[in-house]
Formats: sequence, C-alpha cells, structure tokens
Amino acid sequence: MKVPRASGLLLHPTSLPGRHGIGDLGPEAHAFVDLLAETGQTWWQILPLGPTGYGNSPYQSPSSFAGNPLLINLEGLVDRGWLEPRDLAEDPGLPADHIDFDAVAAHKLRLLRLAFQRFRDRGEDPALEDFREGNRAWLDDYVLFQSLRDAHGGQPWYDWEPALVAGDPTACAHHRDQRADDLRFHEFVQYAFESQWQELRAACRRKGIMLIGDLPIFVAHDSADVWAHRELYDLDERGQPRFVAGVPPDYFSATGQLWGNPLYRWEAHARDGYRWWLSRLRSVLSRVDLVRIDHFRGFAAYWEVPAGSETAATGRWIPAPGRDFFRTIRRELGSVPLIAEDLGVITPDVEALRDEFQLPGMRVLQFGFDADPAAEKHLPHRFVTNCVAYTGTHDNDTTYGWFHSTEVTTTQPREEVQAARAYARRYANSTGAEIHWDLIRLAFASVADTVIVPMQDILGLDSRARMNRPGTAQGNWRWRFTKDQVDGRVRDRLADLTAVYSRWNGTIPVSLDPHHH
Repeated sequence: MKVPRASGLLLHPTSLPGRHGIGDLGPEAHAFVDLLAETGQTWWQILPLGPTGYGNSPYQSPSSFAGNPLLINLEGLVDRGWLEPRDLAEDPGLPADHIDFDAVAAHKLRLLRLAFQRFRDRGEDPALEDFREGNRAWLDDYVLFQSLRDAHGGQPWYDWEPALVAGDPTACAHHRDQRADDLRFHEFVQYAFESQWQELRAACRRKGIMLIGDLPIFVAHDSADVWAHRELYDLDERGQPRFVAGVPPDYFSATGQLWGNPLYRWEAHARDGYRWWLSRLRSVLSRVDLVRIDHFRGFAAYWEVPAGSETAATGRWIPAPGRDFFRTIRRELGSVPLIAEDLGVITPDVEALRDEFQLPGMRVLQFGFDADPAAEKHLPHRFVTNCVAYTGTHDNDTTYGWFHSTEVTTTQPREEVQAARAYARRYANSTGAEIHWDLIRLAFASVADTVIVPMQDILGLDSRARMNRPGTAQGNWRWRFTKDQVDGRVRDRLADLTAVYSRWNGTIPVSLDPHHH
C-alpha cells in the first residue's frame, strides 16, 4: 500500500480520556479521530486490541483474535438498550490520568454482565448470529476457554484437570452443557466489542483516517490459541513449553528480555499451509488498514531460551521459515500491507527478508544519537523513503523524558547517555527546552514516507507518561492523557508542521498552505 508523504499519531485506545478509568471506543475515541483529521493526519497507530494478560500487557493476550472487553464503551450499551442510564449514574471514582486495571475490570465486568442479562432477556439478536457465523473459526474455542478459566477461578489451562488440559471432547461438551449461559456471555462481549470497533473504523474512513494495527509475533502460553492448537507449539506432554521466546542482551536489558512465550513448531505450521497465521492476519486486517509485524526479525531467526532459565542470556538463534511464510501470505492474501518492526539485533538475513518483500522498516530518532555506528540509520539524513519514522515507540521513554530524565533506564553507561543528548542537541540545533518538537520537526522534514509520533511527544510529557519499560512486568500500560492537555496550541503546531512538510492528508486548508500569501 503506497501512501504519499503522510503522518499520524501513536495512541492505544486505553490511553484516551473518559470517566470509567480507562480509554474506550466511545465518544472520546471519535473525538480523537476528529483531532487527527483537523491536524491533517493520515494514520492512527494502536497496540494489539486483544484482552490483556500477564502484567496487563497487550502483547500477552489470552487470544490472538478476541477484542479487549475493557475497551467497550458503557454509554454505547445504554444506546443499545442493554444498560439503563441509572446503571451508570454513580461516579466510579477511578483515576483520570492512569489505569488501575483491577478496579477497572471489576467495575466494567459487573456492568457487562448486567448488560448481557438484559440482552438475553430480549431474545435472540440476528446480528449476533451473523457475528457468530463469521467468527466461528476462533470464537468457539475462545468462549469455551474463557468459560473454563472462569470455572477454575482464573487458573491457567495447564493446571486444569488432565481431560480438560488435553481438550478431551467429552469433557469439553460436558462443560458446554453445564455452563451454556457463561459461554453466551463471552460471545456477547465479543459481539459488543466488534460492533463498537467497526463503528469507530467507519468513522475513521469517513474522515480519511487509516489505522495501523499491531501483530505480536508470539502468543501467550495461557491462551485459547495454545490450548486449542497444542500441535502448533513446542510443548511437552504436560503442555509446558520446552523452550521460550526472548531476545539476547540489548539496549533495554543487560541480560536480555525473557518473554516466556512458547515457541512455534514451524514445521507443523508449514505442513498445513500456515492456516492459523492466515486466519490471524485476516482477522487483524478486518479491523485495521496496515499491520506492524512485531519482532519481524523472529521470522528470519528467533532467540530460543531453554524453559526454566533465569535470564534470556542463555539462548541461541534458531532459523525460521521467513521466506516460505511470507510467500505463502502473498499467494493466499495478496499484497498484504505490512510494516516490519526491524529493531534490535538486525543481521543481513533479516534485512534481505524485509527487502525481498519490499516491506517498510522502522526508524526511531531516539536510537540515532548513540555512539554505535549502526545507530546512524536512525537519523533523518540516513532515512530511506520506504520506512516508517518515529520519535520513539511504546517501548521507549517519552522524548522529553529520554532527554531530561536523571534516571538511566537503558543498558548504556551514564556518560554515553549524556553524549547522546549532547549530540541530539547539536543535531537538532536545539536548546533542549522543546526537544520533543525539535525531533518531531526533523522527522516530518525527512524523506520517510510515513512519520508516526507518540501522543506523549505531541504533549511534551516526561517519563511519568511512559507506556512500557521492556524487561519489567509491573507498572506498564497505565498511562492516559486528559482532555485539558490537548489545547489549541498543540493542535496548531501539529497542523502547521504537517502542512509545511507536505504530509497533509487531502487538501491543505488555505490558512495553513505554506505557498499561500
């Protein structure tokens, strides 16, 4: 998908404002689409949309297909007649600037169960029937998995009774009969999510905004995917991984990152023509226009760590069938619009794989100022047109925090951090006071076809607004912005840079046209 010079913002919907303790798919999401359109943006980039798992991470989801119930807008359920206004009359008293996940889940799931009871009492909904038919390939396994988890008090599947661990058809059928209502509830929640997501997507289309989604390369061990398709993962007879995923020591961690996900049995995927992957890609493309393939290098070779290792440092690289995989995707799905997340330890085979399929890679300005000669590709004078440039990503500190923080959160010695900041100041001809806008300007002025800026950088927020610290399990994914942070000045500056550097989506308003006098 070739888009002429364009730009956009990176913001996960959970970070939107709203009164229910977490951003959702309601009016504030639609208002954000308006902000994007008014400032000439083309893209809204989000993180994975699935239910969150360990550490509240969207990259550790119990499903590669389901939507996150916490993103459902409750007022929208009032509009459908599934909740009464009085159900939402009481202020839940949840924080406005960060997410308390446990409190939000308790608040929202209680109201979703109430909505389901009203929905059920009204009889069958033909639209739910259509949803069920269209998503049967994953929905049946997912709702059974979630209902079994409920019945086991949230225990992971590999700790259930042996018959259920093995997915024995008789044991599963018995549970379906006993807990039919619970299965229907989980179906209803997915139907409500999908309805609201597709409404938001339609609003994006009307405004000319396109969506960039995110496809994590690995899936969580405690997921419907692994439980229902054990033959596709490298597990022992008890359902435990023999090896787990991670990355070797890097910029973020001296001992590497131990993600803990089970690894694929790629030969099993190849035997059935990558069927699970194809349905996964079709699913994400039914929700977004362009897909960022997370940890793209894992399709050339992945880091295999023996299960039970204390750190990821004991791993080794194992070749993966990247070329065969992407050829199959192209043959079955056509020219799928993908971005290769090619950060980290990138070797010539990874670059060859990316370039063979003409996928745009990523450039991150914060990485460009390091002493390592390989870092220079992240500076605008080294960009190629076919790339997506970022000031930082959801894994980086905010640009203001990266420049000003007294705490060193990477593996670099302090003097290297200071040297990188001094170089950034020289490179951007900056005092450092507005380093975020200085780097945004450099990215917008570059030859990169696409530039994406995290919302935190547009707002000039410090490290407290950081979304994720790789290698740490606690305290991530909680950041939210508040309405009062987006003032007219922020809008005007973003719109102005978008117009000046020919990234405006559609026709530039006369007031912003740099050639209009």
